[in-house]
Amino acid sequence: MIAPVQEAFVEILADTKISGDFSVDENVTSMLPKGSKVLSAIKFGMSAWTITARLEVELPDQTPMQYFLKCATGEAGRTMMEGEFNSMSELYNTMPSFVPKPYGWGKYARGSAEPETYFFLAEFIDMSDRPPEPTQLCTKLAQLHRDSVSPTGQFGFHITTCQGRIPQAVAGWESSWTVYFTRLLQHVMELDMATNGPWAELERLEDRLVSHVVPRLLDALVQNGRSVKPSLIHGDLWEGNTGTAYRTGEIYLFDAAAMYAHHELEIGDWRCHYNKIHSKVYTKTYLRYNHPSEPREEWDDRNRLYSIYYNVIYSVNHVKSGKAVRQTAYDDMYHLIDKYAPFAKDQGPPKLTDAERVALSQERDHTKP
Repeated sequence: MIAPVQEAFVEILADTKISGDFSVDENVTSMLPKGSKVLSAIKFGMSAWTITARLEVELPDQTPMQYFLKCATGEAGRTMMEGEFNSMSELYNTMPSFVPKPYGWGKYARGSAEPETYFFLAEFIDMSDRPPEPTQLCTKLAQLHRDSVSPTGQFGFHITTCQGRIPQAVAGWESSWTVYFTRLLQHVMELDMATNGPWAELERLEDRLVSHVVPRLLDALVQNGRSVKPSLIHGDLWEGNTGTAYRTGEIYLFDAAAMYAHHELEIGDWRCHYNKIHSKVYTKTYLRYNHPSEPREEWDDRNRLYSIYYNVIYSVNHVKSGKAVRQTAYDDMYHLIDKYAPFAKDQGPPKLTDAERVALSQERDHTKP
């Protein structure tokens, strides 16, 4: 997906008078304050499915300003850029100190370049990529979850958002968290089977998890007069989507895949062993500032359930490592089924043996140096 974007830029770089190695289209510059001058556009940072740049701009009053530009191609690129802009806008409108300011998204005007190129434009903040300091991250995140208000009072989002290159089934509104999460989970399960191939034993576990375990765990959240607040979540919160500003030391989030959800879904991603944010200090710190929902004794099981969602969608985004992450999901499903909806004796699919297990590649294991 990256190569076509780069090839398209090579074709049109000759037409630009801006210095640097990145093409800036007129539809990008139209989003800058009128009279601004783009001085340079230089490739900046790394992204698996997009290419990104830093723009040096002189504003009409001659004040220097920097912008962040991200581009992707084709219909998938359109969905990604539109989803990211709307996600970051929702986060910014709720808590502007927590994300760089988004300015807009759109399509490159140069129609001769194929495939079509789409972009997202935001404030540029010079940030370190070191793992975020737990207390600052978790206090801010807890505030976001507590203070955000769903525009409909329901779970969902007004547009499709993506984790990596994969669209999530977030669009639309639903009053039941059980129903909404089931929709999210079944969507990525179907994508996983289509992408990584059939696995009959896993499908049996998925069917039982969805029919028995999900309603058992999530319906309990609204029993005995309890309710679940739809909280705005980032939706793809691992350490690679955070940064610490060099100038101020403030932590910022980016690459959001937002939705209004049960706040505990956010940190289901932190259970995934391939992220540095898997360190227990992050989860323990977060729970000091935003306590688990009742029943608290089932919090860890809900956390395991939510991590299955992230592991399955990870297997779709990273096909070469899909088998290792699918096996983790398989184990977690079986753990929850054994506890809440066990198969009759000798009726369940076989559990994985050590000899069957495969390791995650070093490239995809973010805990490796």
